[in-house]
Amino acid sequence: MTFTGTARQENGDTLYTETHSVSGTCGTGTFRPEVQKIAYQLREESASFARKILRYERSLLRPTVEFQQPDYSETLDIHYPDNDRLQISWTMAAGSNKETRRYDLAYANDVVVDAGFDHLVRDNWKRVQEGRTVEFEFLAPTRGETFGFVMEPAMDSGISADHVVKIRPRGLVLRFLVDPIILGYNQQGFLTDYVGLTNIRKSRNENYTAHIRYTLDQAPACNLTH
Repeated sequence: MTFTGTARQENGDTLYTETHSVSGTCGTGTFRPEVQKIAYQLREESASFARKILRYERSLLRPTVEFQQPDYSETLDIHYPDNDRLQISWTMAAGSNKETRRYDLAYANDVVVDAGFDHLVRDNWKRVQEGRTVEFEFLAPTRGETFGFVMEPAMDSGISADHVVKIRPRGLVLRFLVDPIILGYNQQGFLTDYVGLTNIRKSRNENYTAHIRYTLDQAPACNLTH
């Protein structure tokens, strides 16, 4: 499975593109990803300025994460030494030096990591179609914490998709500090739109907020949803 994303600012200017290559199997009748490789480019056919590898062997909701954005000397690694524990290593430029922060925390089965939100939507596809809500915990890796979030139908989202959902914090205080993420899906369960904070740095202290539109280049040999 391969697909491409184009990230744009609010004024329509292109920030970067994403090229996704996903290997997986169709053993259960639906596509189960195993490894997802993502290359980030400023222009088509230019060299990648950032890369990410996600591995879904343990869980679709909690992939292992290897991320690099060398222009900011940033790396992020998330892995799972045990079935109920995860470890984070985050390195970032700090002046002329580098600073590494490490976290080790227990997690429950409702914790979602990185692109695991996409599989959370598909795992709850019937709820999405019926306009129901789903509560979960979302990992903030650079803080080494999880926070309560809810996935719910989105009204007046500003994007055109067959199904539109919003992911927002459950807590009142965090709701004032963190903007929701808007997701659009087609009838087959493919992510067509992402609107919100990205994992690509705009500066040392700020990440880009963008509208990413995805195009499916090569579909898997089986369905994405049940």
